[in-house]
Amino acid sequence: MEIVYVYVKKRSEFGKQCNFSDRQAELNIDIMPNPELAEQFVERNPVDTGIQCSISMSEHEANSERFEMETRGVNHVEGGWPKDVNPLELEQTIRFRKKVEKDENYVNAIMQLGSIMEHCIKQNNAIDIYEEYFNDEEAMEVMEEDPSAKTINVFRDPQEIKRAATHLSWHPDGNRKLAVAYSCLDFQRAPVGMSSDSYIWDLACWDTRKGSLVAELSTIESSHRDPVYGTIWLQSKTGTECFSASTDGQVMWWDIRKMSEPTEVVILDITKKEQLENALGAISLEFESTLPTKFMVGTEQGIVISCNRKAKTSAEKIVCTFPGHHGPIYALQRNPFYPKNFLTVGDWTARIWSEDSRESSIMWTKYHMAYLTDAAWSPVRPTVFFTTRMDGTLDIWDFMFEQCDPTLSLKVCDEALFCLRVQDNGCLIACGSQLGTTTLLEVSPGLSTLQRNEKNVASSMFERETRREKILEARHREMRLKEKGKAEGRDEEQTDEELAVDLEALVSKAEEEFFDIIFAELKKKEADAIKLTPVPQQPSPEEDQVVEEGEEAAGEEGDEEVEEDLA
Repeated sequence: MEIVYVYVKKRSEFGKQCNFSDRQAELNIDIMPNPELAEQFVERNPVDTGIQCSISMSEHEANSERFEMETRGVNHVEGGWPKDVNPLELEQTIRFRKKVEKDENYVNAIMQLGSIMEHCIKQNNAIDIYEEYFNDEEAMEVMEEDPSAKTINVFRDPQEIKRAATHLSWHPDGNRKLAVAYSCLDFQRAPVGMSSDSYIWDLACWDTRKGSLVAELSTIESSHRDPVYGTIWLQSKTGTECFSASTDGQVMWWDIRKMSEPTEVVILDITKKEQLENALGAISLEFESTLPTKFMVGTEQGIVISCNRKAKTSAEKIVCTFPGHHGPIYALQRNPFYPKNFLTVGDWTARIWSEDSRESSIMWTKYHMAYLTDAAWSPVRPTVFFTTRMDGTLDIWDFMFEQCDPTLSLKVCDEALFCLRVQDNGCLIACGSQLGTTTLLEVSPGLSTLQRNEKNVASSMFERETRREKILEARHREMRLKEKGKAEGRDEEQTDEELAVDLEALVSKAEEEFFDIIFAELKKKEADAIKLTPVPQQPSPEEDQVVEEGEEAAGEEGDEEVEEDLA
């Protein structure tokens, strides 16, 4: 190693030389225990003490020597020919071949080499040395073991006044660092003395080269009027563009090189009147780099808004909506394998949607007793996703094997879990709680390894459920049109054809009602007459028969008179 600099110092500046020697131990001070102080101590057994389990690590930088590379060309020519034979001359090569073939040693050499070549050919025919025994190494089968997860580490908020961990982010370089954002969810009611390192009202960003200082800060006049709940970086040439969403109903695009005002603003008014008072408050954001012109917003009202940034007018930027939740949508993420399908969390359920079905979700979980707070897809398995609940439970769902219940449920902590993030390899999950505690968990290989034919199964499942929802939507649409047509028919005036009814049926019905009224009146009169006549003596049986015959005859005459009167 080359010496860069030599430090020179005089011997007299080193000070007196130290001479060390061995000697016996000496007792200088012996303080006896005080019995009065001993009585004031209270023994604690066991003792609970919180410690950090993280490994102490250090970072060093080294300037290595530059490795110089050089490219050179090599000219390959046909070999094996004598020096007096030019391989480019056809006549010379033919003459030399004939000369060699006439040699006796040539035939013997060919016979010996032929047997060896034949043996090698037979080996190749028996064993394919180029056969791929493991074509699909990524989708290998894992051992049949029960899904499980274990806690790797716990990171607690170092501040005395605890704050909720509201957002987590893995470092993209190797995923060895985890960034945790803390904030007070009781807006404008933060306790005195709480750390104010997070920014809620204004859009802010940090440059790690500047330490803990804010690199750029937007002005209050041009920023959001409500708390900002989502910010996403955009993949641009400069790498300085991002956009944010807030409950004030606005989505703003920013360039950190010019933070005085946003470069673009979209008002989330689904009536497309661009009125801020009618805008829906944004809670979550979703942006997929493979779809650079599209972004999605989850609102407080339980509606997902799909937007197109490249639309000509602001009203056209709102493409469509997906209503389905009874409360704010706290999580919104597209499937990493099938971007057309996306996952949402709101109220007590998690739902999977398809862009082709706008009226309802294609798949959903059961209603839980506790509110759901966050969700994320697995980056390595298309049918696995994770959800957190207010009761401190982490649920792991695998729709490939079970749709009604989670594959694994873990009670992470007693307080509410507010956020989660999955590492790129799918093995580690970080969960943030209400008290600022971040728990790092490791899942079993079965939940973090792609299963055989899982992509095909997931694709067919999503397509089947989307097709089923389309059929149901078409059926519901037909029923609504029929009900609407019936309602409009009752409200409109009747046409002449509708007034053309069967007159004979009306006449017969009127006659029946008329006769019923007359017969009822006659019976009433007969009953009154019977009440007024005196009770006669009891006749003999012969007289009874004569009386009955007389009554029948009188009844028939009375009926004939009534019919004559009606005629």
